[in-house]
Amino acid sequence: MELGLVTSGEALASVDALLPKLIEAKVGSRIAAQDPTVWGPAAEAESSIRLGWVNPFEAAGKLIPAILELRDELQKENLTRVVLCGMGGSSLAPEVIAAHDEVDLVICDTTDPSMVKQIVESDLERTVVVVSSKSGSTVETDSQRRAFTAAFQAAGIDPATRLVLVTDPGSPMDNPEGVRAVFNADPNVGGRYSALTAFGLVPSGLAGADIEALVEESGLINDVLASDDEDNLALHLGAAMATAGRDKLLIACVGDALPGFGDWAEQLIAESTGKDGKGVLPVAAHVDAPELKNLPADVVPLFVYDELPEEIDEETTGVHFSAPLGTAFMIFEYATAVAGYLLGISPFDQPDVEAAKVAARSMLEAPAAAEPDAVDGSVQLFGTTASTLDAALAELTAKLPEDGYFAIQAYLNRTSDNELQELRDLFAEKTGRPVTFGWGPRFLHSTGQYHKGGPAQGVFLQITADHQDDLEIPDRPYSFGSLITAQAIGDGAVLSDAEHNRPVLRVNLTDRAAGIAALLEAAK
Repeated sequence: MELGLVTSGEALASVDALLPKLIEAKVGSRIAAQDPTVWGPAAEAESSIRLGWVNPFEAAGKLIPAILELRDELQKENLTRVVLCGMGGSSLAPEVIAAHDEVDLVICDTTDPSMVKQIVESDLERTVVVVSSKSGSTVETDSQRRAFTAAFQAAGIDPATRLVLVTDPGSPMDNPEGVRAVFNADPNVGGRYSALTAFGLVPSGLAGADIEALVEESGLINDVLASDDEDNLALHLGAAMATAGRDKLLIACVGDALPGFGDWAEQLIAESTGKDGKGVLPVAAHVDAPELKNLPADVVPLFVYDELPEEIDEETTGVHFSAPLGTAFMIFEYATAVAGYLLGISPFDQPDVEAAKVAARSMLEAPAAAEPDAVDGSVQLFGTTASTLDAALAELTAKLPEDGYFAIQAYLNRTSDNELQELRDLFAEKTGRPVTFGWGPRFLHSTGQYHKGGPAQGVFLQITADHQDDLEIPDRPYSFGSLITAQAIGDGAVLSDAEHNRPVLRVNLTDRAAGIAALLEAAK
């Protein structure tokens, strides 16, 4: 896979205008030197403990032999099914790495009881579980770990032979008792910048990915990214992200280029830049996305290729990118930090994420069974004055501003309910605006920050469902069904409160199959 980046149209004009300023301010070399003053005094305290990602190579070099040794041990014991319990930055990078190397890694990044049950009850005899949490107290991963521990015990398997933990030093999970191994990550790296730390390397490495080659690729671009000159691709990409008047970045991988990379980049960019009413909204889409057929004036398309095309239309606004995966990780992390500098925000905090967690905890402690505003067949409607699904969706889209985006948040099973993803293109076609699609609760660790902290441009369609076959969480007073419902309602309450005032429509499916069919028909 070749390395290259070409900008065109207004993105090129942005690079031409901003690149000299970035070079003059020595932004590239200052980031590489882990200078916490780059983003201003208000960001300095957080930046000072979040720049370890610019030099992950020494830590990775020490970590990889231990990962490979454990992988050999597990394979000798026929433990070849690797499950990753992780959210956000703990799961998105390993998912991309595994897909890139075509190795099997089962991702459990949900609290939907049907999906958790499918994963927990499958092939336990050859399963090893990697539980990844930077804080060591993430509610989703704690719940998943409890479910797996109980399943192993019920099957007569000692969980201590099957659990591998990845966490920061000193976290509540940093304890070797009762587990196969504990891997510590660099505490000076935030989750969304952690692709080349233990969070990215341990699960993908145990699954069989070539993590040595990945880290080697990432180091190839190191000197270029530290330079203050026109060869620094991250400066180009960061300047293109900050194109004036175009605050939305549609990411499309062409052909087989870096599968899943758009979802990883979506979290990195959204959570890093979406705050203080500013930000770049990343839209993980595809090359046939409706938005690309009639490009909105506030969107920059970013195409990811195996090889850059020989001819690129210089008049049409766009970014054209190609790089090996390890190199791509580094370029995008640097570029996102550069975009934060240009936007005048800290790219390392996530000030609006905690509010949804607090609201979800409140719902769990004092659940309130709200009556729907209307019922249309198998669909209950919340947050609307309409009496039918068609009318409720029309009411929501009518609130979409000219520079807005439509966000679909599906708190369902992303394997068995994956036809819901068709809604993304249907609503993009219907509204003529950028549409994001996120599986809940995983997007809460990703675009959730942008939804609440970024520009107030979004309207939000939440999709929840009744749980016919719920799953209890051992030693917790709530089930997975209760948890995912509380997460949805809690986030919706924060989005629509007096401070944020985002339009939210929640549709609850009392019958999943019938409800999904009704939604797909109504979106046409």
